[in-house]
Amino acid sequence: MKKLNPGDRVKFDDERHRYTVRAANERFAVCTKPMNALHTTIYTIIDFQRAVRGRENLIFCMGFETDDDCSAALDRLAAGESEVSYRHYQPLNIERISPAHT
Repeated sequence: MKKLNPGDRVKFDDERHRYTVRAANERFAVCTKPMNALHTTIYTIIDFQRAVRGRENLIFCMGFETDDDCSAALDRLAAGESEVSYRHYQPLNIERISPAHT
């Protein structure tokens, strides 16, 4: 799997709408999509090493609305301060990746 870059769009097999990559490194990608009905953002974190995606394992989530929020989450993941939840995850099931438009 190639490294994802911010702005790339990821379509998962079991999701109708695509997520946008907001922050990424070689192991993790923090992705979001808008949830317009609730005026919020839904997120998922891809862990390529474990081949899973899911929520961050922190009890009080820090938020994923802005690029800064997503970069901070990536920093926590890279430092080992958090990880993709072992309770709330699913196998990695990427159907398609659309590169960011430059």
